[in-house]
Amino acid sequence: MISPEASKEALRKRLLSVRAGLTADDVTAAEAAVTRHALALPELASARTVAAYVSVGREPGTRALLEELRARGVRVLLPVLLPDNDLDWAVHRGPGTLARASRGLLEPTGERLGPDAVLTADTVLLPGLAVDRTGLRLGRGGGSYDRVLARLDAAGAAPALVVLLHDGELLDRVPAEAHDRPVRAAVTPSGVHRFPAAG
Repeated sequence: MISPEASKEALRKRLLSVRAGLTADDVTAAEAAVTRHALALPELASARTVAAYVSVGREPGTRALLEELRARGVRVLLPVLLPDNDLDWAVHRGPGTLARASRGLLEPTGERLGPDAVLTADTVLLPGLAVDRTGLRLGRGGGSYDRVLARLDAAGAAPALVVLLHDGELLDRVPAEAHDRPVRAAVTPSGVHRFPAAG
């Protein structure tokens, strides 16, 4: 029998291969559509604090979304990768305050607020490679966001969890493990996909 982790790795490789085939125009078009759909979400319209991330590579772009949230007066928290793969957080002050960090990530340069800062978020935007019909998200496998979700659970915090994806990354099923938590919605260029059981 194939372990969930082994089958996750195979699926990750397949999804990353598809993303690698996207053109710069594909990524730009996806960013515009994902931003438009995300900004219409009630979970973002009513949020005072949003924990988000700066997209890299062929991920659906987040930069326009981050700046629009800031323009609306939303406090945007961005992650800072710690040596143990956990995430610290800092307030996003604009594109000029981002610096290149390890693994090609762009991180905020402001004051570090600590890993528990995510507990103040009304909505958490999550990166991912896929989500299934029940809302289970497949990440890249580093475990950083598993720690974030576990921290939220342990504190009894219940922000809206939303994953940003490309079209074609909504699957019937992703391999799951006991620690995996469902998201409330996925936003793709074609629209918003909701998972009522998760929220």
